[in-house]
Amino acid sequence: MMLETVFGAEKDQFFMQKALEQAQLAATIDEVPIGAVVVNAAGEIVGRGYNCVERDYTQRSHAECIAIEQASKALGDWRLSGHVLYVTLEPCSMCMGLITLSRLSGVVYGAASPLFGFSLDKEEDLWVYKRDALFILQGIKEQEAAALLKDFFHKKRKKGE
Repeated sequence: MMLETVFGAEKDQFFMQKALEQAQLAATIDEVPIGAVVVNAAGEIVGRGYNCVERDYTQRSHAECIAIEQASKALGDWRLSGHVLYVTLEPCSMCMGLITLSRLSGVVYGAASPLFGFSLDKEEDLWVYKRDALFILQGIKEQEAAALLKDFFHKKRKKGE
């Protein structure tokens, strides 16, 4: 289900800005700058995360995974019904599986991922996890999220990495 806003345009911008701040933290430790926050129904951030795949040597350290784990621990429950994930880049299939299994109500993302985004994997791949309650909102602060990623990879190429 596609929506135009979750908490209202101004709040959606605010929460995505908080996710972008997490992405900037990832960049400071030379990680791909992706950030995420989990927001409860009252509009409070209960989980934050940024990409730590290189630091932790595991694919499970995506920003979404870290933010969801932090929110679950704060709530004392793995079920995050009524919560929304804001993430700077379109989640991959692994993260979308976690989002749906965690019972999140929705996901809001900034930039589309032309390489690993869940929408590239065809809906049939996620049919087991389909729930009508999951909503998706895309394109919030899209240019800022994309610019952060482009700048990061431009610097990497310049260094020859």
